[in-house]
Amino acid sequence: MAVSIEKITSKSILTRSGIDGIDYCVNPYMGCMHGCLYCYAMFMKKYTGHGEDWGAFVDIKTNAATVLRKQLHSAKRGNVIISSVTDPYQPVEARYKVTRQCLEALLEYQYPVEVLTKSPLILRDTDLLSQFEDAEVGISITTENDRIRRAFEPKTAPIAVRIRTLKALREKGIKTYVFIGPVLPMEPEELAAKIGPYADYVLIDRMNYTSKTVKIYKDLNLTQWLEKGFTENVILRLKDALGTKAIEVRGARAASTCRCA
Repeated sequence: MAVSIEKITSKSILTRSGIDGIDYCVNPYMGCMHGCLYCYAMFMKKYTGHGEDWGAFVDIKTNAATVLRKQLHSAKRGNVIISSVTDPYQPVEARYKVTRQCLEALLEYQYPVEVLTKSPLILRDTDLLSQFEDAEVGISITTENDRIRRAFEPKTAPIAVRIRTLKALREKGIKTYVFIGPVLPMEPEELAAKIGPYADYVLIDRMNYTSKTVKIYKDLNLTQWLEKGFTENVILRLKDALGTKAIEVRGARAASTCRCA
């Protein structure tokens, strides 16, 4: 599927966050080439004017770093997440480096920063991340099963690549966590064993928008995962397995809609 890529400018890039414990969000892009089939951020389409399917368009905020520096100069200090409604290391970032430029701006002001991604491209920027006084990186790993990953997240990096990315970040001395959200069909003990050595903590969130993915569950003959009780039991097993490895488990942070221009 062809992806529409457009360059845009933004009036604001440092936006107040509706996520518990996060003061600001920075979204270098609008839209996401990963196009995960469960993505909650599809609601952003109505603010873009795009008619394409989610995953088929990306708007590049070419002036993001310039605007960010201006805002940081006068903003009240707080922690920043990159990103809340787009993956900051989706494929276009390799060429346009908007996320890297935003990190450079945040580093100048030493704002506490958190980055969440599914992509190994983040390893390119460990030189910057290691200079922050307060920085952490979350890698989204929603299952240990790559067949499941391909069904729900077909354009994303394989699970093994994400785990190697997590390991590499940890070896660089960068604080890491794993975001298991949404919980996809998995063997929880296997996933815990794979991520346990490389995560400072884990965030877990269930599938909140099952209407988008019912057909996938049916096609895979996994409709039991649509039952709340079944999934809750899996989450308990996951927490128990992580607990044996002394990994802190946190519930997903509550959030209101975070609109970023």
